[in-house]
Amino acid sequence: MLDFLLLLMVVIWGSNFSVIKLALREFPEVTFNALRLLLASVVFLVAIAVVRARARAGLRPPEPPLTLTEWRLVFLLGLLGTVLYQLLFLAGIARTSVANSALIFGCTPVAVAIIASVTGYDRLSGARWAGAALSLAGIYVLVGRRAELSGSTLAGDALIFGSMLCWSLYSVLAQPLLKRHSPLVITGLAMASGTIVYWLFAIAPMLETNWGAISRTSWVLMASSSLLALAFAYMVWYTAVQRIGSSRTAIYSNLTPIVAMIVAAVWLGEQITRPQILGAVLILSGIAITRLVPARA
Repeated sequence: MLDFLLLLMVVIWGSNFSVIKLALREFPEVTFNALRLLLASVVFLVAIAVVRARARAGLRPPEPPLTLTEWRLVFLLGLLGTVLYQLLFLAGIARTSVANSALIFGCTPVAVAIIASVTGYDRLSGARWAGAALSLAGIYVLVGRRAELSGSTLAGDALIFGSMLCWSLYSVLAQPLLKRHSPLVITGLAMASGTIVYWLFAIAPMLETNWGAISRTSWVLMASSSLLALAFAYMVWYTAVQRIGSSRTAIYSNLTPIVAMIVAAVWLGEQITRPQILGAVLILSGIAITRLVPARA
């Protein structure tokens, strides 16, 4: 069941690029992101309130209260996974190519594996390192052949790399919290705290937004991106981190370019080339190795 949810998460994230692209034709970037973060945070907070009400009624085990140290870590996760990640990603994607962005984010499983190994949260076997490397090679074959490193994109590449590191840290640092608390509570509180800070950056752009120019379709796209790509997908991500570890979860993110490729072929009529098929095979092989081989004791 978890593998199915992770694959569904990848499909949502892969399709979300097209959703965002369409919505940003009318939405300013910062305004769009502020609204979808707010909506997702409200959904999480309502869900947390319902769960706690059921616990008070004796219908489920109570959630242990967060300590002061845990609240600080939750706030740090909000800064990393909501504020810095979103700001760096939006700024970077506007200054570099999609191919460069996909190639850089293909390093996520390797970055997560290194951080998890260094911090001691996840001990990796040689076979799982090989799986991560194989999947990374597939990312290069899939999109790296079209990536270009030049002065015109260097700033954007650096911003995307920074956002990738923020997401990797966000994935690893949550593991001690998930030993005592549910993914719903940690994901929801981290997103809500990060959204509050993000809105401090978004107030000025939102005051300048021409709301009359935004169609109903764009509002629907914003809501679907919020509820699916943020609320649902983040919940699945942290549930997987809790159950199988951050390194094995991160390898699924390499499927996102494959989904994007298929969506582009179906919606935009783009041709799927042989190198893209080879890259997909390498990515899937790496995921299979990483998913099936157990962590080192």
